[in-house]
Amino acid sequence: MASHHEQEQPTLSSLLEDGRSSGEIGPEHQPLIDGVHSSENYSAYAAIFPFLFPALGGLLYGYDIGATSCATISIKSATLSGVSWYDLSSVEIGLITSGSLYGALIGSVLAFNIADFLGRRRELITASIMYLVGALVTALAPNLVVMVIGRFVYGIGIGLAMHSAPMYIAETAPSQIRGVLISLKECFIVLGMVAGYGIGSLLVETVSGWRYMYGASTPLSVIMGIGMWWLPASPRWLLLCAIQGKGNMQELRETAICCLCQLRGRVIGDSASQEVDEILTELSYAGEEQKVTLGELFQGKCLKAMIIGVGLVLFQQITGQPSVLYYASSILQSAGFSSASDATRVSILLGLLKLIMTGVAVVAVDRLGRRPLLLGGVSGIVISLFLLGSYYLFLDDLAAIAVLALLLYVGCYQLSFGPIGWLMISEIFPLRLRGQGISVAVLVNFGANALVTFAFSPLEAWLGAGILFYVFGVIAIVSLIFIFFVVPETKGLTLEEIEARCL
Repeated sequence: MASHHEQEQPTLSSLLEDGRSSGEIGPEHQPLIDGVHSSENYSAYAAIFPFLFPALGGLLYGYDIGATSCATISIKSATLSGVSWYDLSSVEIGLITSGSLYGALIGSVLAFNIADFLGRRRELITASIMYLVGALVTALAPNLVVMVIGRFVYGIGIGLAMHSAPMYIAETAPSQIRGVLISLKECFIVLGMVAGYGIGSLLVETVSGWRYMYGASTPLSVIMGIGMWWLPASPRWLLLCAIQGKGNMQELRETAICCLCQLRGRVIGDSASQEVDEILTELSYAGEEQKVTLGELFQGKCLKAMIIGVGLVLFQQITGQPSVLYYASSILQSAGFSSASDATRVSILLGLLKLIMTGVAVVAVDRLGRRPLLLGGVSGIVISLFLLGSYYLFLDDLAAIAVLALLLYVGCYQLSFGPIGWLMISEIFPLRLRGQGISVAVLVNFGANALVTFAFSPLEAWLGAGILFYVFGVIAIVSLIFIFFVVPETKGLTLEEIEARCL
């Protein structure tokens, strides 16, 4: 095996004599990067499953958000909780709601260490097992401690799934529809939320309804696990292993070609081996064979990818996204939707609005491109945040303005930060560092979410809601400047071209 590998190596390195160290591209390689390479043949039918099963990981994350908001109502009720420990303090309720968030943080830390060793496919299988175990433990919990442990385990599943799903989809999708598919994954998260609110509001009147709410997600996690078991590994991950010398080059190349054929359907025909060789050449050209060190994440190309990716997910959270949504019910109550059932129905409507707007983003992302959607959407977010701030400060009697601003915020967020934040993360990192890069971005995302959620109440008590929304508005303006000057356009480029041109 080793000797075989040795023979392989010189042919690769001879391809790359010039300019590897400086990262420049030799003239004879220009056409490859300039997009004259064969367009990727794929059948839409074959592209469905490699998207669908990883996307279920997003659906289960969204479902958790929706179901938990109803489950906390159910478990606090003396008559409907069906347990003796229903009298929970706000901290304990906070533990139930954010338990999965802390699990997700741990999940992304784990992902940092195991991503490239496990591979995208096995990481998604692990996530589905965590989802299953977490949901069962939560649903059957005899007391609060076990319930919180269940939430935590489910959260680890969320962390792993939100890390590996965009990676698997980005690495297996044909570049013409990559943007559509990764944004559709965001659609699945929203679909999950709507399903969670829907199922939750149906079960909220049932005795120990919260158990059924959490239990309802188990069939999906089983389907996700079986589906991922059946799908092939990511060809790019196999080739990365090959180049890093973690196996026999020839065997891994053959496997990658088989996987690619399975992913693209019969249409690909003989161009599979050509496509694999192109990816190989560009990988070794980009100097992907060295091992990754932590310091490398913050140098050169990777630092640029890091700034773009982490910047986007950070702004995604600190422009107030978690808190505007937590405020939705009180804004709507002030507008005259008073009862709890009204509020849940309205959350379902908000969910549907999010779905529609994410749908618009999905359609537009590979046509208009990433930047126009980000710039347009975030401008809308700025306007809506200043409207919300003004409502709380001096337009109290105009509840309609608050509702309008809320709808504008939700719509614009789903058009810009929502889907495109995740999309840019999954395409912007060089392959060798993609696993670690994305896990840092996911970690920042969940961390910022936990922070904003946690800090919102004390900050609001200290500053008042109006000033706070103004602060979020100012941060949103900063994020607009960041997008304008830092974020590149990646529409229609293959992952290797993005690395060559945009970084």
